[in-house]
Amino acid sequence: MRNVLTIAGKEIQEGTRNRWVLATTLLMAALALTLTFLGSAPTGTVGVNKLDVVIVSLSSLTIFLVPLIALLLSHDAIVGEMERGTMLLLLSYPIGRREIVFGKFLGHLAILAFATLFGYGVAAIALMATGSQIGAESWRAFASMIASSILLGAVFAAIGYLTSALASERSTAGGIAIGIWLFFVLIYDMALLGGLVAAQGQTIPAGVLNAFLLANPTDVYRLLNLGSGGASTLSAMGGVAEYTGLSSPVLLTALGLWSLAPLGFATVIFSRREL
Repeated sequence: MRNVLTIAGKEIQEGTRNRWVLATTLLMAALALTLTFLGSAPTGTVGVNKLDVVIVSLSSLTIFLVPLIALLLSHDAIVGEMERGTMLLLLSYPIGRREIVFGKFLGHLAILAFATLFGYGVAAIALMATGSQIGAESWRAFASMIASSILLGAVFAAIGYLTSALASERSTAGGIAIGIWLFFVLIYDMALLGGLVAAQGQTIPAGVLNAFLLANPTDVYRLLNLGSGGASTLSAMGGVAEYTGLSSPVLLTALGLWSLAPLGFATVIFSRREL
């Protein structure tokens, strides 16, 4: 465990030196503040809780932004070290390959968690400074949204590590990472929507729809944050969540499996890879 924490600290230090931490934090804070004040502007007319509007806005932002940041952070974690020749130097120390993978993953996850907590926290503080009345239920939903956003980042960071373990060059890993982001964030949902339209109003069994939704971590995240509570009345996911019947524990378990499976495969592949 000590070696894992040492590697994680090294990744955080490099992220700070390369301005990755500063860039991601400022980007998320700027976008969160913009969405907070622009998105909550009409609430005085429709009479809904401002924080619920912020949750809907930030959840939509997270689906696009967090997976991209996670993949950009992690896609060259292994293959990049191998190209630079620093992986051989790292393995010359008494440290295992699994410890390297888990240490790097933990460091990148810490960077993502800090950026998400600070960026979205600033938005909540700014909303409080305006004197908005926010209920306890909305605060719980907001905290759940931040925690699940970090978990979504862990999913795509793990996928990035799998890509990095499989690719032979950094450029190849980068191309695959962008392709993965496009598939899960844009193409998958468009294809699913096209399939539902092609069904021409026929009822799709809930089990089949559940399988399609659980096969995409961004859909799992969307159901988790937009399918219940006050946010469900502001988005179209309330009806979908009610039809599927997928509970929060099931959705959290799915995100956990989406994190562990790619990271496990990345560890096995890297352990057997010749340097």
